[in-house]
Parts: sequence; structure tokens; C-alpha cells
Amino acid sequence: MNWRHRFLPVLACALSTALAAAQSLPPLAAPRAGYSFPAKQTLSYSVDWRVFPAGIASFHMESDGNMQRISVTGDTVGAVNLLFRVSDRFQSSFNRTTGCSESFSKQLIEGRRQINGDLRFDYAHGKAVSNEKNLVSGINRQQEAAIPSCVSDSLSAIFYAASQPMAVGQSFQFPLGDAKKTIPVTMKVEGHEEIKTPAGTFQTLRVEPTADAGVVKNRGNIWIWYTDDDRHMPVQMRARLFWGTITFRLTAIDQK
Repeated sequence: MNWRHRFLPVLACALSTALAAAQSLPPLAAPRAGYSFPAKQTLSYSVDWRVFPAGIASFHMESDGNMQRISVTGDTVGAVNLLFRVSDRFQSSFNRTTGCSESFSKQLIEGRRQINGDLRFDYAHGKAVSNEKNLVSGINRQQEAAIPSCVSDSLSAIFYAASQPMAVGQSFQFPLGDAKKTIPVTMKVEGHEEIKTPAGTFQTLRVEPTADAGVVKNRGNIWIWYTDDDRHMPVQMRARLFWGTITFRLTAIDQK
């Protein structure tokens, strides 16, 4: 298995491949009235590739004034760790009131590859500014891309989406920004489904992120199962692409 195709970069790549004109971008709607992001919460997941245990991941959220901070760790385990070690870290933050992302960063260790990068959304100047350094080669890369007045990022989007109304058969859109472009993402609420995980059995809403072109349309699918309640907590996530399927299953919930 090539663990470089882990879920978050797969999600980012899939959602960011589609091209879209800036004037066609949907606005990013504020979180629905009465919704509250967790003051502190850690969601732990097992990660399977096809039917094989491949890794573990942890998503920690914590409120910080008007901002919601998210930290993610992802590490290979078992035989996969011996074949191709991965130890990745991601951080992002967004405004709890508006949903607008503030920043996204990554620290990647994937075999011999080591990359550090950060992405900052400068709304005052209408641009996303990214810096990335290859710690092995020492090469630095900087990029800028135009953004509208409010966007989400590929990590915050998972939890921003939870703040939106969800009903089977309906969908909602939002702009997702990265270092190269901003694209419109549609979250399709496909149906109800009972999901059994190591953390328990949940009644869920199965949601599929889609775009008009690119990886999502032509090469695979991504689904997120949110609890069918006010929390909309992601209890399972799956990326199915041409080389195989990665599934995240919730193993533990910690409110401390």
C-alpha cells in the first residue's frame, strides 16, 4: 500500500481538482442558528485500507475565543508501518461564527519524504498565501491564489459542514480554498444509514462531497457519515479511488 494516499490529502486533492470561475462560487453560509461547535473534543479513528488495518488517526477540536482549532494526527501501524512509515500532522482554524477558515498547516513524514507547509487566508487582500518546504531537498515553494470573502479549507470543511442543515435528498454548497484555486463543493445528503463502529452504533446521514470535474467525478468517491442529530458528528469517512478504499471508523470520543 502507498499510504501517501491518506484521507485528508485525498479529500483535498479530490475537492480541489475541479476548475471554477470566481463569479460562480457559492457563498459560505454561516453555521445554522443554535448550532454549537464542541468546546473540546477528540475523535479517534481506526484506518483500514481495503480490509487491512493500516493506521490510526485522531481529530482534536477546541474553541479559542471566536476561533475553532483543529489538530489531526495520522500514523501507520503494523505491517504497513514497516513497509512505508507515515506520521502526518495537520492543523486548521476557522471562525466559529462565520465559518471562514483562517489557516491550514501540515507536517508530513512519508517514507523518505518530509514536507512542512502552511496556508493563510488573507481576506483583506483577497488571496490565499502558501509556503511549503521540502525538508529533504531544502527546496521552498511559495504560491498565492485569489479567494472570495470567505472560504473553508480541506480539514475545516469536514466540521464546518456539520454546522449546516442536513436533510435526505437535499444538498448545500460552499467554496473550498487551497494554495492553487477556490472551487465550489456540493455536499449531497444521500440517505439514512445505521453505522456500527468500535465506539458504538449510530443512526447517520450519509453525505457525499461532489464537484463538477476532476477526481471526485472521474476517479472515485468520498463519503462522510454524520450522526443524524444536532451534533452531526462524523463517525465514519471513506475514500474509494481506483487503487483501493480507505475507511476511517470512530473508535473513541473524548470530551476532555
